[in-house]
Amino acid sequence: MPKLNKPEIKQKIESEIQRTEKLISEYIELTQPVEPENAIGRISRMDAINNKSVTEAALRKAREKMDKLKFALSKINEENFGICIRCKAPIPVGRLLVMPQSQTCVKCSY
Repeated sequence: MPKLNKPEIKQKIESEIQRTEKLISEYIELTQPVEPENAIGRISRMDAINNKSVTEAALRKAREKMDKLKFALSKINEENFGICIRCKAPIPVGRLLVMPQSQTCVKCSY
């Protein structure tokens, strides 16, 4: 198993935080109230309202991810970083690079 490269993982977390911050900003913009205007028809307004609810769900997920990323960043220098909180086995480096907010190994995530 490859050795845990904390500086590389820290950089990945920081870049994911930046990416997620941009997404959150975009989602906030897209979740503004849908104004009842005469310019769009009833069906278009219903579509806009539906799209807004989908975007609100994506915003909630992005905020949850941001919280987990910030938590992971705060714990990266701790001795138990990269150790599964359930089975206490090392979390594969590949998983941490793809999902740096992971606190469990793949097996325990189910």
